[in-house]
Amino acid sequence: MLFISDYSTGLVLLRSKTILQYKTMKINRKISIILLLSLSVTIVAATNSSTTQEAPQYTNLKVLPKNISSKDLQKIMVDDFEDGLGVSCNFCHAANKTDGQLDYASDAKPEKEIARQMMRTTIGINKKYFKVKHPMIGSDALTVTCNTCHNGVAFPDGK
Repeated sequence: MLFISDYSTGLVLLRSKTILQYKTMKINRKISIILLLSLSVTIVAATNSSTTQEAPQYTNLKVLPKNISSKDLQKIMVDDFEDGLGVSCNFCHAANKTDGQLDYASDAKPEKEIARQMMRTTIGINKKYFKVKHPMIGSDALTVTCNTCHNGVAFPDGK
């Protein structure tokens, strides 16, 4: 009988020890998951803050916003100028004398100032006659655009 009693007591102790180990494992698992999630959030936050790029600082912008994004500037240059006037970049932008690359900040070509004046005119027409509250070149809200008059040609009057 003593043997059975010792056996049953041992079994109870073994079972208690197993339950305690199971609960400890469960707690350790929860702590591990919390730590892993915290680490993941920290890594994502650090990655996002280090890869956030500031908007490029363009120089010599006189009509377009100084803080315009590269994407918006590209859209205006392609949709409004290339498509609207049927011209490429070198129509308004002069080449750099040293390496032949386009110098986008240069005002050497008079066409660039003409383009600025046309943008101001387009903004003014949309504001005055079509009551566009905050007209911006490249906006879908504009009624009058470069293409309205130019229709894909640089000189709409045929010159």
